[in-house]
Amino acid sequence: MSLLITVAPTGAETAKADCPQLPTTPEEIARTAAECEAAGAAMIHLHVRDHAHAPTLDGSLLKEWVAAVRESSNLVVQLSTGGSVHDPLEERMKVLDAGPDSCSLTMGTTNFGDDVFMNPWPFVADLYQLAQERGVAPEFELFDLGQVHALGRLIRTYGLPAGGKAHVDFVMGVPGGMPGTAPALVAGVQGLPSEVTSWSATGIGRTTLPVALASLSMGGHLRVGMEDVLTISKGVPVESNAQLVARAVELGRLAQREPMTPAGCRELLGLA
Repeated sequence: MSLLITVAPTGAETAKADCPQLPTTPEEIARTAAECEAAGAAMIHLHVRDHAHAPTLDGSLLKEWVAAVRESSNLVVQLSTGGSVHDPLEERMKVLDAGPDSCSLTMGTTNFGDDVFMNPWPFVADLYQLAQERGVAPEFELFDLGQVHALGRLIRTYGLPAGGKAHVDFVMGVPGGMPGTAPALVAGVQGLPSEVTSWSATGIGRTTLPVALASLSMGGHLRVGMEDVLTISKGVPVESNAQLVARAVELGRLAQREPMTPAGCRELLGLA
């Protein structure tokens, strides 16, 4: 069984001034995409930054970043519809106008550190139906067990994604969400609706390795990147996103799973 490695290179939380190696321009994201594809990634999860390196949902910049990735790599392009926790819901809906292959779709509202990441049910339902209409493959982001249950409700109400495949990602270790532990992942996977065809897991911060190892042991896939962790080991800063992808490839090979190609990812998501 091959291993899908998704790279989340930027995120919306870390400031460029605090982490100069964070890719925050179209040129940097193009180079990152090429390096991460060469290292073994098949999909890239994008949060876009403006010319001042601040998070943005500006439509022209989203399109510029999508084009930059496509010109430099064959990676499947997934745009975040979460933006930052402060972005209004109507702006987050417009992300699909940038023409991504995939989009994140968070299945409920979550406490996110000191903030609240708003995903009320009407917004989730509207965004899902828009993704179905556009043929964009959603990646259902699950921050807690209630959201696992909500996913079943969504699929029962509105049917499968346009490509007939349902892929989810457990986002674990966020302050306010489920812990980044093996028992929590086991509970989440056991609760998945039968329509789900594949799943991956993301461990935030110090939960990165425990979650990765637990996911591999259960046949899941991995998301890694500087959105989720900024150290490669205790006290040692990450040098690049490709470094994190390379570590995920190494872990996968220990589990006798070779990295999936972008073409394999497209098949997995129903985009082929």
